[in-house]
Amino acid sequence: MVMTADIDRRRGPVNRCGMFDEDLPRKKSDPLADMAREDLDRLSIADLDDRIAALETELARTCTKRGGAASFRAAADTLFKK
Repeated sequence: MVMTADIDRRRGPVNRCGMFDEDLPRKKSDPLADMAREDLDRLSIADLDDRIAALETELARTCTKRGGAASFRAAADTLFKK
């Protein structure tokens, strides 16, 4: 268990930057752009088939989610139009 006195005795700054992690800019990650930049030349036919299957699965999952969101939106619009 760390006591307050133990923390005060530590050498060096606790946060070298003088900032909290949540103050730092976050790198915006775009998985789709990263995937589009990936070199496909190094992939075998089997690897390409696996990639296509994974992309088709993700596309189906995304379409299902969109359909649910559209249904939810339509129900909310109907509810609040009364």
